Amino acid sequence: MLRSDSKKVVIVGTGMVGMSYAYAMLNQSGCDEMVLIDVNEKKTIGEAMDLNHGLAFAPSTMKIYAGNYSDCGDADIVVICAGVAQKPGESRLDLLNRNAAVFKTIIEPIVAVGFHGIFLVATNPVDIMTYITRKLSGFPAARVIGSGTTLDTARLRFLVGEYFGINPRNIHAYVIGEHGDSEFVPWSKALIATKSVIDVVNQNREYSMNQLIAIQEEVRTSAQVIIEAKKATYYGIGMALTRITKAIFQDENSVLTVSSMLCGEYGEQDVTIGVPTIVNRNGIKDILELNLNDEEVEKFKNSCETLRKFYNELEL
Repeated sequence: MLRSDSKKVVIVGTGMVGMSYAYAMLNQSGCDEMVLIDVNEKKTIGEAMDLNHGLAFAPSTMKIYAGNYSDCGDADIVVICAGVAQKPGESRLDLLNRNAAVFKTIIEPIVAVGFHGIFLVATNPVDIMTYITRKLSGFPAARVIGSGTTLDTARLRFLVGEYFGINPRNIHAYVIGEHGDSEFVPWSKALIATKSVIDVVNQNREYSMNQLIAIQEEVRTSAQVIIEAKKATYYGIGMALTRITKAIFQDENSVLTVSSMLCGEYGEQDVTIGVPTIVNRNGIKDILELNLNDEEVEKFKNSCETLRKFYNELEL
């Protein structure tokens, strides 16, 4: 278990995702100490300076500085945002070979300095990069977490809430599976407060399942829309990573759809994928297995197989 009196985070990769996360962490008092690491050391020093200059306006104090892998030794969480950027029209899975090589140069030196905290992975394709992180580090599954479909789930709840005119906080629905083309929404488990979304649709002609399916598609493709418009996505994932970090540090036992290693859940083994997961100070406490219907089981199995075929091609 992480030290209860410590909140030290190391961010590897100070691109737009890493710095959006750092900025969100600063504004939400996410930790006590934040270290920035990047191959571009000059940029990292400048980023640390810029953040420090905003400390006077922050809700609490925080030690922020540019560092190196030796700073990971006593860190609680190492957040990996490094990697090559996704290109317009490029699927997350197409990034695999380019980013796998990058991770080999990151994980080994971090483990070598005695890091024994939690890895939090944001780099895409995130499910595969989380799998790679676990394999390269040798860490137990509980201490290697990917951002998974946490942002997709947030997008879903916003859009479903907007459709029904309900606060997104009262929409209890998840996007599960690969963070990518094979992700899906198990509508049989989607709720508004404690009432089934399907029941709400069936009881009111104003709503339709076709529109909900359209919302699911909008969630699945929204990253590409943003990338085409502004070259990259970063604010949303930065806030999602902050949410996961706070769930860890505050020992919340919160349910988040992070990338977790399956060890028999849903009948699957040795696959890292986005599923409702209980997250606390130890990392992954447990996976909350949903009782999916037959159609959803097939979709989930397809998502697992999509990822597994790429795992089998990895040379680690």
